[in-house]
Amino acid sequence: PVGRRAPVRGDGVSRPLPPGVRARVVALAADTLAELPDNEVPAALAKVRRFTPNRRSRLGAGPLAAAIQTDQVFRGRVAERVRISMPELVSSLESGVGAPAAPPDDMAAVAYVLRLPGWEVLVGTAAKESAELDASARLAEVDETSRRLTDQLAATRREARVEADALREQVTAAKAEADHTRRQVRASGDRIRRAEAAAAASVRAAEEARDAAVAAARDAETETKRLKIRLAEVEGGLAQARRGVREARAVDDARLRVLLDTLAAAAAGVRHELALPTGVGRPADVAAGANGRPDPFAGLGVRGMGEADPQLVDEVLAVPGVHLIIDGYNVTKRGYGSLTLQAQRARLLSGVGALVGRSPASEITVVFDATAVAARPVGVVAPRGVRVLFSAEGELADEQIVRLVRAEPPGRPVAVVTSDREVADTARAAGARPVPSPALLARLERV
Repeated sequence: PVGRRAPVRGDGVSRPLPPGVRARVVALAADTLAELPDNEVPAALAKVRRFTPNRRSRLGAGPLAAAIQTDQVFRGRVAERVRISMPELVSSLESGVGAPAAPPDDMAAVAYVLRLPGWEVLVGTAAKESAELDASARLAEVDETSRRLTDQLAATRREARVEADALREQVTAAKAEADHTRRQVRASGDRIRRAEAAAAASVRAAEEARDAAVAAARDAETETKRLKIRLAEVEGGLAQARRGVREARAVDDARLRVLLDTLAAAAAGVRHELALPTGVGRPADVAAGANGRPDPFAGLGVRGMGEADPQLVDEVLAVPGVHLIIDGYNVTKRGYGSLTLQAQRARLLSGVGALVGRSPASEITVVFDATAVAARPVGVVAPRGVRVLFSAEGELADEQIVRLVRAEPPGRPVAVVTSDREVADTARAAGARPVPSPALLARLERV
């Protein structure tokens, strides 16, 4: 290996410094530069001196080597430091004996800095030894590479043998599989031929069935036409028969009308003779009534039930011809008080409508207090079989309920659903059966 060529202007010769010698010279120059006073530092090395010690030799190698070669003053400072730091090596080199124990690079570097006689020989010896060391290193590297390649070749051969064995096994398996596939193909060919024969037979059978179906369709079409003709004949006869029936019925209706007119005239004469009223209304639709009628609920066994027992409502509705009057807001405010009045009414009427379907023989009237709303509600849709009433202006629903109870004829069973004690007592005094509101709410939950 050849280092950077450094011209030595002091003696007019130039020699290439081996890398090891050059590195040692640069290290000696860097150590000397660190100890020089500021006024003795060469201008070319001022920037190098500001480097840290571990970076000075690495980053400032070029300027330091050039200063050693060109600046005799700086080289002299380095030589002085070398004489102080390595006196024995300097003394041996100056006497011409040398220091056998010293490395060749160190001896060549010291001789180069001090410009001792024969320093070129020492530099050449160091270069030769460095070249021999490099050659030995390269030879060792070649030997190591050869050994590694030999091992890789042996491993590759082993892997090749293993892979060849595996490939042979795969080829054998592939051959066996191919034989099996050929046998399957032959068997499949036989099955395909049998399937084709069966398909051909099925096609022939389907064609025969199609032909038979076409013939049957033609026969059916002919029969349909015949039946249509017959049906037209029958419809004509039926129409003629209906005309005859209508004519006969018209005669019978005329006779019945004459009879009904005669009976109506007779009934009108009896009504006039007995001075009977000409109109008949429902008892709940009038505002007058009589007190003192008997209790129709006696003996039902409802007194032992709790006020929230839904069975109480079922037993009341089971009474034939019962009239159930419901205090609307008294029930809804206990069960649906968080809703608006409109929503309360809609929910109560929906549940009561379901009760009508379970007890069609009963009459149900729901009374709401008109004073509970700013104006009389409109658009209230009552379920079928349920009467919805609102109290008059300036009147409470309680008064309307009492008036309905008293309007009933003596002997008719009447029940009032309310938890208002005053309304319940008044209804009981008028002959009605009070039913607590929680019982109706519990019953509606089961609907």
